[in-house]
Amino acid sequence: MSAVSSRLPVFPWDKLEPYKKTALTHPDGIVDLSVGTPVDPVPALIQEALVAAADSPGYPTVWGTKELRDALTGWCERRLGAVDLAHENVLPVVGSKELVAWLPTQLGLGAGDVVAYPRLAYPTYEVGARLCGATPVVYDDPTELDPSGLKLLWLNSPSNPTGKVIAKDELTRIVAWAREHGILVFSDECYLELGWEADPVSVLHPDVCGGSYEGIVAVHSLSKRSNLAGYRAAFVAGDAAVLGELLQIRKHGGMMTAAPVQAATVAALGDDAHVAEQRERYAARRAALKGALEAHGFRIEHSEASLYLWATRDEPCWETVAYLAEKGVLVAPGDFYGEAGERFVRVAFTATDERVEAAVKRLG
Repeated sequence: MSAVSSRLPVFPWDKLEPYKKTALTHPDGIVDLSVGTPVDPVPALIQEALVAAADSPGYPTVWGTKELRDALTGWCERRLGAVDLAHENVLPVVGSKELVAWLPTQLGLGAGDVVAYPRLAYPTYEVGARLCGATPVVYDDPTELDPSGLKLLWLNSPSNPTGKVIAKDELTRIVAWAREHGILVFSDECYLELGWEADPVSVLHPDVCGGSYEGIVAVHSLSKRSNLAGYRAAFVAGDAAVLGELLQIRKHGGMMTAAPVQAATVAALGDDAHVAEQRERYAARRAALKGALEAHGFRIEHSEASLYLWATRDEPCWETVAYLAEKGVLVAPGDFYGEAGERFVRVAFTATDERVEAAVKRLG
């Protein structure tokens, strides 16, 4: 039996454990700004929908209920500006990380195929390529890649880790190039509702895709916008032919979103008030941490959207991690996201107001 794990890089978060131990020794406790996991309560209307659907003894369907598909298409049209979306253009998934990791395998990619993703990126794009034996390739501008053999192009706007947003005209140019060369585009837009100094645009917007979803799919998650990381609620929307193929594969694989989570997703996507409320929380935390870091001598680059500040003291990232750990503040080293991040750290502002205030005082 071959060890599939041997194809994969070292799990990055294990490297952070010694620094976490240091931060935990601070007299006032650790301020963990590393992972970026939601800490605020799940909105009451979502909890109520989950509980109301708790008596679900039968198997859910992979495609989801009609109500869920209505909610997905309706939200994409209302929030992303997508037009004429049918149920065939949407598909729920069991959290976006599962989708990212297993997508190349489910697309039938393997040796000789290329999967491309940004030079600074969420590590799971690389993991997905390696799991199926494809070749992972990074880019600064995807249109400068060799299109031969390139089967899957990942876009990520707003970016994790940098918070950078791809402008609408740039997205339009990239989509046109990919279509010209028959390259499938998956756009990870999980932070789209968290723009601060920019207004992120989806590849599903008609100005970008020309009203056609051929060759493009957008990935969305409720983890950040609705505090539902624990629910594993996400979905993809776009090319009906691609999603139809994924639906058949996922049926065989039993990749079903739990019925109560489907009901909770319908409630979450039907309510914008809780999203606005959560945005206000994050905006305040972002402003406090950004001001404290800059006053402390850090430089913030990009960070116009998402839940992170991309910060540097112009030194190796692990020196910065160690320095902040001594202050009881844990952050993620930039090289987790690629060699280009070796002099940056990613600072999440998903801690509670009390913990953010503690970090600000320590930096002060």
